[in-house]
Amino acid sequence: MDIKEFLKFMGEVKIYDLTQRLSIHTPPWPSYMPLGIQYFKRLAGAHMGQGANGQIITTSNHVGTHIDGEIHFHASGRTIGNVPLEEWIGPGVVVDISADVGDYDLYSPDLLMSKVKIQKGDILIINTGYHKYSWDQPESDEIRYFVKHPGPDPDFHKWALEMKIKWIGVDCGSADHPMNTIIRDWHPKKFQEADKKLQENYGKTWDEMFPLEEYYQVMHLDLFPKKLVHAENLGGEINKVSNKRVWIGLFPLKGIELESSMCRIIALEPPA
Repeated sequence: MDIKEFLKFMGEVKIYDLTQRLSIHTPPWPSYMPLGIQYFKRLAGAHMGQGANGQIITTSNHVGTHIDGEIHFHASGRTIGNVPLEEWIGPGVVVDISADVGDYDLYSPDLLMSKVKIQKGDILIINTGYHKYSWDQPESDEIRYFVKHPGPDPDFHKWALEMKIKWIGVDCGSADHPMNTIIRDWHPKKFQEADKKLQENYGKTWDEMFPLEEYYQVMHLDLFPKKLVHAENLGGEINKVSNKRVWIGLFPLKGIELESSMCRIIALEPPA
């Protein structure tokens, strides 16, 4: 393919934004600092006018669509700015399991692979359907979004390593099941609901299927030291690329001290 053909091809590529809208109303992950924005100067201003609008932003790194970095849970890992851009970009799949999972449910590698062919080294984005409960949607439900979303089954993290997944993206509050995080303790009644549903579906209690010492934040604690990180709170046009193989790009801040970073995530689909 010569340059002209390449440019023509790229001009016909469809671009989908998989990023959640960002606002002072965007809830951070529970207990984290939310986004704050204020003007420190305005166009009219004072002293004969300052000629420009300027803002100060204060926030944690875990607001809206963001990538968790290795040092978020692994002290000797790489910061966001020290990860080469190539590691954030590449081929992958957007797997839509929204019709198969509900509150507190588990998803398995077999379920994902039944929807679309997943190849070794892929970027893996999981559409649980729970982006419809994000803050700016008609069905907005903050508790459901952060506390009741589906999560991976006991073997999922092992499979992700075997598949050499480049990074994982989810359209909900966490790549870990909420009941394998501190949310379990913060919402004891919701944990009872999750435990009851698990027993109905699998005949095991939560602690029998997910021993705390082994599965507490396993998607963070076990995978980040192995350079397998994940992005959370995806949304945007994610439904438009359901069960498709696409080219995926994640663009964080190049902050050499950042443990995580808010980011923009896109999917590129070639012309038919």
